[in-house]
Amino acid sequence: MNDDMMDMNMDHDTMNHGGHMMHMGNLKQKFWVSLILTIPIILMSPMMGMDLPFQFSFTGSDWIVAGLATILFFYGGKPFFSGAKGELQERKPAMMMLIALGISVSYIYSIYAFIANDILNIQPQKESFFWELSTLIVIMLLGHWIEMNTVSRAGSAVDALGKLLPDKAHLVENEKLRDVKIMDIQNGETLQVRAGEKVPADGVIISGKSTINEAMVTGEAKQVEKVAKDKVIGGSINGDGTFEFKVTGTGETSYLAQVQKMVADAQQNKSKIENTADRVAGWLFYAALIIGIIAFTVWTAFNGLSVGLSITVTVLIIACPHSLGLAVPLVTARSTALAANHGLLIRNRDAMESIKKIKYVLMDKTGTLTEGLFKVRHFESYQNDLSDNQMLQIMASLENGSSHPMAIGILNEAKQQKLTVAQAQNATQLTGVGLQGTVEGQTYKIVSAMYLEEQKLSYNVDSFKKWASEGNSVAYLISEEVVVGMVAEGDLIKPSAKQAIQTFKDMRIEPVMLTGDNEETAKVVADQLGITTYRAQLHPEDKQKIIGEYQGRGDQVMMVGDGVNDAPSLAKANIGIAIGSGTDVAIESADIILVKSDPMDIVSFIKLAKNTHKKMMQNLWWGAGYNLIALPLAAGVLAPIGFMLDPMVGAAIMSLSTIIVAINAMTLKVK
Repeated sequence: MNDDMMDMNMDHDTMNHGGHMMHMGNLKQKFWVSLILTIPIILMSPMMGMDLPFQFSFTGSDWIVAGLATILFFYGGKPFFSGAKGELQERKPAMMMLIALGISVSYIYSIYAFIANDILNIQPQKESFFWELSTLIVIMLLGHWIEMNTVSRAGSAVDALGKLLPDKAHLVENEKLRDVKIMDIQNGETLQVRAGEKVPADGVIISGKSTINEAMVTGEAKQVEKVAKDKVIGGSINGDGTFEFKVTGTGETSYLAQVQKMVADAQQNKSKIENTADRVAGWLFYAALIIGIIAFTVWTAFNGLSVGLSITVTVLIIACPHSLGLAVPLVTARSTALAANHGLLIRNRDAMESIKKIKYVLMDKTGTLTEGLFKVRHFESYQNDLSDNQMLQIMASLENGSSHPMAIGILNEAKQQKLTVAQAQNATQLTGVGLQGTVEGQTYKIVSAMYLEEQKLSYNVDSFKKWASEGNSVAYLISEEVVVGMVAEGDLIKPSAKQAIQTFKDMRIEPVMLTGDNEETAKVVADQLGITTYRAQLHPEDKQKIIGEYQGRGDQVMMVGDGVNDAPSLAKANIGIAIGSGTDVAIESADIILVKSDPMDIVSFIKLAKNTHKKMMQNLWWGAGYNLIALPLAAGVLAPIGFMLDPMVGAAIMSLSTIIVAINAMTLKVK
C-alpha cells in the first residue's frame, strides 16, 4: 500500500491505546495543519516564561497566539480526546488520558492568563503555556503518525483468504451452464471449471480430468493430476483441462473457511498484547495527578490560590510525555527501515517486543529449511536389455508436462544426461498409486515402494533402505508388474540452514522441525541440520495444535512457514515468520516476512528485535525517568531547603529528554 492510498483510507484506521481502538482520523493531515499553526505560536509566545532569541511580539500578537492555540487545541487535540474517552470508559487511563489532561490544563490556564493579562490587565502578569500546548500536540501527532504508518501496513489475512476464491462459478443445471455468485453455491450442486480458472469450492470430480496447481492452498510447489473421484480444494488453480465436480464443501464447511476461522481466532488472541509505553503513561498519569493535587493543596494553603494553581499547572505540563510519546514510534520506524534493507518486512511491531521470551523456533521443512527442489541422487535399470539412461528416458517421458517437484527433478536429470524426452501416450494419474502411460507401445507405471509391497512385487529392499535412509524419495518404474528400474530423489537443503540452526542453539532457542514427510526422510534432514526435535507426518491442523501444546506449557514460540496450511500456525504463534516466496495467505498471517527466503534472515530478525527491544526500554527509561525526577522537583519537594525547579529549567530538561530519545533511536543498527 502506498502512502497516498494509506492517507485516503486513514479515517478508517484505528490505533490501540489502553485496550481502546481509537479512531485517529487523518493523522498526516492533522500533523501538517497543526505544525503550520504551531510555527507562529512558537515565534510569538515564551517557553515556560522564557523569551527565546528568535521570538518576537507586537501589538495584538497575544490575540493571534490565543486564537491559533484555540484552533490547534480543538483540531489537533481531537484524536487524543477521543482516545482519552475510550480509556476512561475502560477504566484504563494511559497515554491518551495523560496527553488530554496536559493539553487541557495548559490551554485552560493559558486562556485564563491571556484574559487576565490582555483583557483585565491584572498584575502581576500571569504565565501562559501556549508554547508547551502547541509543541506537545505536534510532537504527539508526529509520534502517532509514525506509529500508524507502521501498523497500517499490516494487511488482512482473512481478506487474503477470501481472494483465493473466484467471484463467480459455472453452475451445471439440466446440462446447461449458468453463472452464479460464490455465496449462492450449495452443497451437492455440480459446477464446471474451465482451463486456467480457480476452483470455486471443495468437491469431488465427476467427469473430465486436469492438472491442478494447489500451491496457493498447500504451500507446496506442485501440480497434481486430477481425474474422476479425486477431491479438489476451493482456491486451487485449474490447469489446461475442463472438468465438472460435485460440491462437498462451501461457506463455513469449506477448507478455506476453516483455515480462515483458525487464522481469525489466533489473531484475535494475539491482539491482547499491551503496549509498554501505554502502561508507563498510565503510571505517569496517576503519579502526575496525585502529585499535582498534593502540590495544589499544600501551596494554596501556605501561599494562596495563585501560587498553588501556577505550580500545579507546571507539574501537569512537565508530566506530559513529549519524549515518551516518541520513545517507541521512533525506534519502530528505525527498526522497520533497517529490517527492510536486510530483507525483513515487519508487519506487527509487537513481535519485536516479544522476542526476548521466545524459547522455541518451529520451522516447516519444505521451502523453509529445504529449497523445495528435488534432485536425482541415483537411478538405475534392473533389466539387462535396458540401460540406465534408457530407463530414465522412459520415466521422463511419463513425467513430461508435469509440474510436480519430483517430476521436475527427473526431467532436469534427463536434460543433464542430454536425453531426448518424448511425450507418453495416455498418461494418467493413478490415485494413491502413481503414474501410468504408454511409451513406444509399452505400458509403464511409476509407483512407490508401498505399492510394490501391497502387490507383493519383488524388488531390492536393501537398495531402497539405503537411499531412503539418506533422506531420498524412491520411485520405481514397472511394466507388466515387473520392476524395470528405480530413481532416488532428494530435496536440497538450503545452504544457510545448518548455520541458522546452530545460531539458534547458541542463542538458547531450540529449533523444532515440522513436516508432512515420512519419519525416515524427516530424521535424515533433521540429523543433517543438527535438529534434535522434529515432528513428521503432520496435517496442517497438527502444526497449530503443536504450537498450542508449547504455549499451554507457558512457552512462547516462533513459527516459520510458507503455505496456507501454515497460516493458522503463523497467526497463533507468538511470532509468525512467513517465507517471502510463500502464499499470500501465509504472508498476511505472519508478523514478519522473509523477502529472500534465507534462514539466516531469521537470525538477523532475532538480533534486530533484541536490539530494538533494548532501545525501546532505554527510551522508555529516558522518557519516564525525566518525569520521575522533574515531577517532585516541580511540586516543590525541595522548597524547604530553598530549591524550586524553575519552569524554564524543567522545559530545557524536557526538550533534552526528547532529543536524547531521538538520537538513541537513530543509533539502532543491525550487525
